[in-house]
Amino acid sequence: MKFSRTLALILLFLAVYWSFKSLMPSYSPDMDISPETFSTDRALEHVKQLSKEPHAVGFPGHVRAKDYIISELNKMGLTTTVQEGYTAGDWGNLSKATNILARIVGSGNGKALLLLSHYDSNPHSSYGASDAASGVATILEGIRAFLSQNKTPKSDIIILITDAEELGLNGADLFVNRHPWAKDVGLALNFEARGSGGPSYMLIETNRGNAKLIKEFKEANPAYPVANSLAYSIYKMLPNDTDLTVFREDGDIEGFNFAFIDDHFDYHTALDNYERLDRRTLAHQGSYLMPLLTHFSNADLDNLKSLSDEVYYNLPFYKMVSYPFEWIWPMFGIAVLAFVLLLFSGLKKKKLNTASIFRGFVPVLITLVVNGLAGYFCWTIITWWYPGFKDMLHGFTYNGHLYIVVYVMFSLFVCFYTYHKFRKISTPNLLVAPIFIWLIICGLVAHYLKGASFFMVPLFGLLAGLMVTINQEKPNPFLMVFLALPAVLIYSPFIKMFPVGLGLKMMVAATLSTTLLFFLVLPFFGQLKSKGRLAYLFLFLFFAFGITSHIQSEFNEERPKPSSLLYVYNDDNKTSQWATYDNVLMDWNGQFLGEDKRQPEAETISSKYRTNLNYVADAPKKEIPMPYIDTVLDTIIGHNRVIEVCISPRRDVNRLEVFTNPIKLGKAKVNRIELPSYFLENRKNRLVTHYITDNNFTELQLEFPKDSVLELTLYEASNNLLTHPDFSIPERPKNSIPMPFVLNDAILTIKTLRFE
Repeated sequence: MKFSRTLALILLFLAVYWSFKSLMPSYSPDMDISPETFSTDRALEHVKQLSKEPHAVGFPGHVRAKDYIISELNKMGLTTTVQEGYTAGDWGNLSKATNILARIVGSGNGKALLLLSHYDSNPHSSYGASDAASGVATILEGIRAFLSQNKTPKSDIIILITDAEELGLNGADLFVNRHPWAKDVGLALNFEARGSGGPSYMLIETNRGNAKLIKEFKEANPAYPVANSLAYSIYKMLPNDTDLTVFREDGDIEGFNFAFIDDHFDYHTALDNYERLDRRTLAHQGSYLMPLLTHFSNADLDNLKSLSDEVYYNLPFYKMVSYPFEWIWPMFGIAVLAFVLLLFSGLKKKKLNTASIFRGFVPVLITLVVNGLAGYFCWTIITWWYPGFKDMLHGFTYNGHLYIVVYVMFSLFVCFYTYHKFRKISTPNLLVAPIFIWLIICGLVAHYLKGASFFMVPLFGLLAGLMVTINQEKPNPFLMVFLALPAVLIYSPFIKMFPVGLGLKMMVAATLSTTLLFFLVLPFFGQLKSKGRLAYLFLFLFFAFGITSHIQSEFNEERPKPSSLLYVYNDDNKTSQWATYDNVLMDWNGQFLGEDKRQPEAETISSKYRTNLNYVADAPKKEIPMPYIDTVLDTIIGHNRVIEVCISPRRDVNRLEVFTNPIKLGKAKVNRIELPSYFLENRKNRLVTHYITDNNFTELQLEFPKDSVLELTLYEASNNLLTHPDFSIPERPKNSIPMPFVLNDAILTIKTLRFE
């Protein structure tokens, strides 16, 4: 019996391993594979060509990336066009976007299938290999393979490689609202990235129900679907920001997002390069595209809308499992009824007693509280011990995967040790409290987060475990592991997914998920005599992985520290300053800030994570040309004052950001593009950010109450601090990279205009 329990425990650990391993295809060199088949290596060639240099809007590499994509589409015999125009999207980020389009004409006359990704990289230092050269490469190779099959699709296939996605979904906005092909689109497949590895998750964009989309997705039968309706429900609650969001909101067009999020520390950095892109991840993207392209190019895309939703999740072997929302409450009712019947049965057979049941709540509360607190304070503890990690604005460190393992090991130690201390309580009595907790969770998600209602599926395994332990003195350990398999296969990936995708601040999700998963496997763990030894094993692993994470906590050439440096000239008070966003300075930027560094007196410029400057120091004054400002119009119309100001750069610049004093603006146009009224109402002080191409001017047309005073503060920036001839900035050391998400390596000028 002891050997059987040991073997069953090994099988359980193998199931945990398989829950991760089965999510992605394997990779092996396949350059010589049949031309009719998607080749990861051929797609990689596109990634290599597109990620040779940063190619954000306005950068020299941007034009080269555009030209490469056009030439590759032309090689396939496709007629390629471009769509160009200014747009500010919903974020007040103005840019001139240049979209790339091609179309394969189908035999039918229904709606078209659209393949979507973007070719701009994030300003200012990202090479964009994953985000989103991988998406462009997936589409280019997928279309090439599809055309090699010499089959005429029923539906037209539109290839859209958008521009300025990183700036505010501007290219998508330009296409959906101004291109005649937009009305032809029935379904969009969007390929994205938020890291450089890991499985690609499928997320749906729909204004209504998902039932028909899930049905068609299952019929397309991709080999490695990774998707669940919990992510879908959360995604619908959050402010989404992919190109596909514009299609849903402005065009009422359904779609699928495919995005990978692991190795999050590479996202938007100089490390997002060809070498670091996970080959298995790119193969996973291809494994989605080819069956979906075949299926949807011959499906009826006019009839994909639905009013009903489905719960869905992926499982090894079964791929996608789904059922209607209408099943949720009946399933919950069955679970509650089964629980009540098992309680009566256990009490009647004297396998359960009230005192032991209540004592069984103590280990549940201890493990949830201790592990919850450990996860909640994880990031605080890590950044206290290693303050340099605060400069990794993603919130996910290079050794972040090790930290996940460390906290999972700690959580398992707490669980096994606590239940070892309560080993005198029989397993049936110990199971009542976890079932009660899980019923509460399932009831809450059934009401508030229906997409998470697949949580009930493993709960039935736990209920079955209670039934077996009530009726058998020594249950078969393999049966207990079998009943726990749905829980292990469904929940194990969640332990990693949340802190990887949302940062180590969300480690509490990993520690609590580990604890809740432990509860689901308790029918098996409860019969183990070695819970104490297992507790000390996990404590040992906690220290072992903790030491390993400490060894790998140093920044070096392989794990470079993000750093920042700005030169800021304020024309209003004629002051010059060095500035940095760094919490912990390096020798490289510390030499400019020196011992006289101080906290800045005011915020300067916006950033993705609302990161403010940490230190400033006086700097020598340089002759930086200020922009030329021309007040073209200043007049009173009724109760409003209307001004028109044209701002022209007098040096090579990348970005102009305009702030105002707290004032109500009736209307605002930038380069003849009107900013949405809801944006003006919720904008706070920022008016617009213009990502400049070819040193173009910025024209503002503003309408505001005539008795108000308007102040415009102009922040004009160029990303050339390290190469500007008037500065002698040493090259950034190899153990550092430019800090992403903030203005960096830049010369920034500030000027305020006042209209009284």
